[in-house]
Amino acid sequence: MRQTNPSAGFHRPPTGVTCSEEEENNVRRARSLKLIAGLAAAGLALAACSSGTSSSTSSSAAETSAAATSAAGSSAAGSAAASGGAAASGGATITGDASAVSMGLAYDIGGRGDQSFNDLAAKALDQAKADGVNVVGELEASAGEPDSAKVDRLNQLVDSGANVILGIGFAYSGPIAQVAGENPDIKFGIVDSVVDAPNVTSLIFAANEGSFLVGSAAALQTKTDSVGFIGGVNVPLIQSFQAGFDAGAKAVKPDIKITDTYLAEPGDTTKNGFNDPALGETAAKGVYANGTDIIFAAAGGSGAGVFKAAKAGGTFGIGVDSDQYNVPSLADVKDVIITSMVKNVDVAVSDYIASIANGEPLTGTQLYNLKNNGVGYSTSGGAIDAIVPQLEEYKAQIIDGTITVPDTLG
Repeated sequence: MRQTNPSAGFHRPPTGVTCSEEEENNVRRARSLKLIAGLAAAGLALAACSSGTSSSTSSSAAETSAAATSAAGSSAAGSAAASGGAAASGGATITGDASAVSMGLAYDIGGRGDQSFNDLAAKALDQAKADGVNVVGELEASAGEPDSAKVDRLNQLVDSGANVILGIGFAYSGPIAQVAGENPDIKFGIVDSVVDAPNVTSLIFAANEGSFLVGSAAALQTKTDSVGFIGGVNVPLIQSFQAGFDAGAKAVKPDIKITDTYLAEPGDTTKNGFNDPALGETAAKGVYANGTDIIFAAAGGSGAGVFKAAKAGGTFGIGVDSDQYNVPSLADVKDVIITSMVKNVDVAVSDYIASIANGEPLTGTQLYNLKNNGVGYSTSGGAIDAIVPQLEEYKAQIIDGTITVPDTLG
């Protein structure tokens, strides 16, 4: 039976009290590690929540590239979330010649202002610019565009004089592979996909691990024994969020009801799964109406609609990528955000840019996971303070291998 006041079990501290722990900002390049088979498989589906609706061809290319190179990839120990799960602060420090870097950045759909994934990349770019890096261009993807548009965008950055180009999101995997092959003297990076090319660095995240922890949090906090997951687009990269979330919830309550849904299917150009708050709100209302009291929104900018529906219905939500409780544009709904699955894209991008400026460029596949604090969960607002010890125990068991978190469905 649905509770009439789900908020009764949530206790926040008074406004102005800081709940997150002080974050560590001691960044250094990790030694190259051999990945075990399970970790190699993770490279296939580590999620990028902000990546816009892309063609089936793009998704397939991302998966193929990841499968081909994950087993041999290296692991990055980025500076990121504190042990309590708070969002990371900054990244590697530029100590070399920043002016030698001419940076071009290609955002996915939503660009600056998407409240999560792209904004974190923009944060790192702004810091690099303040440190002396020359930013030659920032370009943004459009909903439903073909790969050829992304190729053109990357070539615009080449023509603008960029010697370092970074693509945000798995949808850039095919275009970056093509343009990098045509420009071997330019360094390329990609977030949330693996591209096997000598001049491409792949920055990936074990989002399934962080999602396990917020799934556990949802199960520990629910008053109706019913939680939900809303993904932006139904592709393997986003399914890894769902796989982790569902596993975490069931680890706490094996019989818990979980409603999983997606806002768009691959190739559907009529829906913008990652940047349509109205679409997110409509989907969330349906899930909440069936008795769910907490939804994890892995849907980029569409998540704002999920939080709006939660506030209207007296229910709750879980954010993604950044600590969304502290996102200014979400201030009106922050009290319904009990935690966020933090993916420290800003740290990874900062690490990448600094490594090039410092003359020791990161190469191959750089993995950001729970072990190196590349992913985590936020505690801002205090709603989950009482269960942090339990979440930290799950985190420790994931790190030491006691718990193996799935990154695919089934």
